[in-house]
Amino acid sequence: MKQKHDMSELELDERHAIRMEKRKAARNRMLSTKTREKGLLIVHTGKGKGKSTAAFGIVMRALGNNMKVGIIQFVKGKWETGERSVLENFQENITIRTMGEGFTWDTQDRQRDIAAARSAWAAAQDMINDDTYDIILLDELNIVLRYDYLPIDMIVKTLKNRRHDLHIIVTGRNAKAPLIEVADMVTEMTEIKHHFRSGVKAQRGIEF
Repeated sequence: MKQKHDMSELELDERHAIRMEKRKAARNRMLSTKTREKGLLIVHTGKGKGKSTAAFGIVMRALGNNMKVGIIQFVKGKWETGERSVLENFQENITIRTMGEGFTWDTQDRQRDIAAARSAWAAAQDMINDDTYDIILLDELNIVLRYDYLPIDMIVKTLKNRRHDLHIIVTGRNAKAPLIEVADMVTEMTEIKHHFRSGVKAQRGIEF
């Protein structure tokens, strides 16, 4: 058998085409077994940047499919962000509730943070119980769960018992084990390198 470095470009192309044909056939067999549709519980967690960014990507995809989206922001309510400015152009299909008071180190008031978390969760429950929504984003819910501002068992029970076709996305670091256990998809963002550590501040169009 010829080694790869001894083959002509034509032979390499033919070999590649055969390999890709086999891969496509295998993938088609695999896809043919995936027949169910259901509402997904999606969790974006980890120390790396991009958890909310990825979630807003799903939101944009849903809007492109004329789906109705609800967003509850548990922490970042005071931030003026580029994504919010864009989403305001889709008011017929999206509801954004900015319920946060800022990060806990900003408020320095635990009871105020707890009250804000409870208000945000009440708004989230209203959306979950509204059968007109297709996707709900609970942005930074993991943060308030991390500090035990809301009981994890109550949150998990509500999310688990949502209607069968409702998609819910939860973002934030340090997702708790009970939430991970009931989720359909969990992605952990891993930080390899971050410009913040070399003295670069948060910038418009990148962080907000």
